[in-house]
Parts: sequence; C-alpha cells; structure tokens
Amino acid sequence: MLEFVNVSKSFWTGTQRKVILDRASFRVELGNSLGILAPNGTGKTTIINMMAGLEKPDEGQVNRNCRVSFPLGFMGGVVNRHTAMENSRYIARLYGLDPDYVEAFCRWMTGIDEYFDMPIGTYSSGMKARFTFSLMLALDFDIYLIDEGMPQTTDAEFNRKAGEVLRERLATTTVIIVSHQAETLEKFARSAAVLRDGQLTMFDTLEEAKQLYDYEAQGTEIPDTTRFQHG
Repeated sequence: MLEFVNVSKSFWTGTQRKVILDRASFRVELGNSLGILAPNGTGKTTIINMMAGLEKPDEGQVNRNCRVSFPLGFMGGVVNRHTAMENSRYIARLYGLDPDYVEAFCRWMTGIDEYFDMPIGTYSSGMKARFTFSLMLALDFDIYLIDEGMPQTTDAEFNRKAGEVLRERLATTTVIIVSHQAETLEKFARSAAVLRDGQLTMFDTLEEAKQLYDYEAQGTEIPDTTRFQHG
C-alpha cells in the first residue's frame, strides 16, 4: 500500500507560490493501478517523486508499506562514465538481485547491442530512456511509477517488448501513471484521479475522471456534488 496523509507541497516560483498538493489524502492498494490526469505544469513529476521518496512533502506523511520503484526515466544511481553492463550489475547488487539476470534482461530489452558495453554518457536520450526503463522492469517492485507514459523512442521493437512486459506485470504488480492525456492511462489504469489547483479528486474509473478533466479543461463549472476525496 502507498498512502498520502494530509500531504501539502508547494514551490516559490519567484513571483508567487505554486501549490502542488493541498492537504491531500489518498491510498493506492496493491492490485488497483491508478492513473492521475493533470494539465502540464501542475506538478505531476513532483507527486511521482514524492511517491518514490525523492522529494519530501512540506506537511503530512507519505507511507510506503511496499516496494515502490524509481520513476520511469529517473537517472539517479546511474553513473554516466560506466557502461550499461556495469550499471545494471551494480544496481542489481544494491537490490539484492542476481547481477547476471539483470544484465541479461537489460541487454535483451534495450536491444542496443555493442552500445551496452559503452559508457552511458555516450548514449542518445532515446537510448538512455530505453536503458532506464529496462532497468526498472528488471528489478522487483510492488508498485511501478510512470511519468507521462512509455518512453517515446523511434525503435518499434523496443516499444513492443516494453509494452508487453509492462502489461504482464499488471497481473501481479501495481502501476501509478501520471499524464495530461487520458489516452496514455487507458492501457494501465483501473482507477483514476484528477489533479488541478492542488486538489486531487479520486474516481473509481478512468471514464469518470476523464469527464471532470474535460469539463475543467473547457472552463465549465462543475457542481460541488461531483467532487469527493477518498481518505
């Protein structure tokens, strides 16, 4: 279980205070993958980072009673001067996993051939995304955190393999995915929420969340009776 209890988070932009969350309380149970719809600039990455423990809330508590992944695309812990082979084996040892397995899985998933034995600092942004996503899938987590969906690479084979593996994981693990597009959440989310102006509104289905998200995007007034929070 991953739980936020009265969590508040904000930043000073230089001209005003940007509120990311205002006393938000919600819970993600294992087996119930969650999608969060939020416009750009509202703090999607900040929330994902708080879930992973990379950022602290200003107030409240984030309780992690399970193994939560680092966010997709997060490069922390990956050393650019080392090769993908060296990085994958080192991080496998940190998590108490078999280095041979993690290396072999990442080699297969990335499909970057001889580049796997070259320093990560020499990679293109697409190759780095493929490696970090492959590394995340190779490790053993209860909840996987994804910011704005699957890596957008030009390699169709990687996208196919990564998508198949992630869908298989849904049978035994949980995904939390944030995006400004409902279509990004459709393949992974079983319940959904809408984030706007520091308020996180939870729904049982993505369709319900999408209705509120679309209404607010059009500037339509929503009756207060449609809003609720799960504690």
